[in-house]
Amino acid sequence: MKISSKYVGTKFKQHRIVVSWRDTMNYAAAVDDNNARYFDDQQQQGIIAPPMFSVAATWQIVENLGKYIETEGFPLEILSTAVHSSEFLEFHAPIKPADELTIHGVIAAILPHRAGTYIVFKFAALDQHGQPVFTEYFAGIMRGVECVDGGAGAEALPAIPKAPKASSSNGWEQLISIDALRAHLYDGCADIHFPIHTSQRFARKMGLPGILLQGTATLAFAARELVNRNANGDPGRLCALGCRFSGMVFPGTDIRVQLLNCVKNGPHSDLFFRVVGDKGQLVIKDGYAKVLK
Repeated sequence: MKISSKYVGTKFKQHRIVVSWRDTMNYAAAVDDNNARYFDDQQQQGIIAPPMFSVAATWQIVENLGKYIETEGFPLEILSTAVHSSEFLEFHAPIKPADELTIHGVIAAILPHRAGTYIVFKFAALDQHGQPVFTEYFAGIMRGVECVDGGAGAEALPAIPKAPKASSSNGWEQLISIDALRAHLYDGCADIHFPIHTSQRFARKMGLPGILLQGTATLAFAARELVNRNANGDPGRLCALGCRFSGMVFPGTDIRVQLLNCVKNGPHSDLFFRVVGDKGQLVIKDGYAKVLK
């Protein structure tokens, strides 16, 4: 199978959602994040969504890319080869219940990769007033798919600071137990569905030893710890979050979220983190977060 980078810039049909308090609370519950900003609706300022709720807002597009890509001739069959390889989110304003989001999508990059072709979808969410809420770069590797030219779009991707050496003085580690039903809870509460996370039969058919925890769930656990530890529990201070997914997490095992370094950078701090699995394997690497001081 082959693809050309001529499809970079291809737009998606707009997607609109109305956010409900049940959606936002359920997402927080999916990763045991009991931050009062997500649940205490007696607060004068009201509640907000966890930052990682953004991936739930765009999932309907990701799950149905063939229905949203607005161009003739795009080889839709190659999309089935894609594996979610990295995620990067920029947060411009908190998502609130009753927000009416319009999400614009575009193919931001198509690049050759040693395992096939790297493809990046960019989603920009605007609220009912036309103000930006979040921007997501969802990247996948289409295994066995050849990029027939030199690729395009690399210059449009976000630049992530290079991680410094790990520091014992400002790092920390948090052990998190992933219970046996966590993938099912995340599937239902986040409304993000794919059968390798809930069907043993399907997972084994795909050559896996069993169902996997969703990568975005692992990242959401990391986001929970970063906000609570390095943003004083204030999710509004999280400006950006990204990582590369590098390994599998199985329900019934433990993960360790590790902050490797925190670098002060003007009005914000750059946080560099990773997540390690039960056998010491990296399941998230090149983790980065930007937090307002």
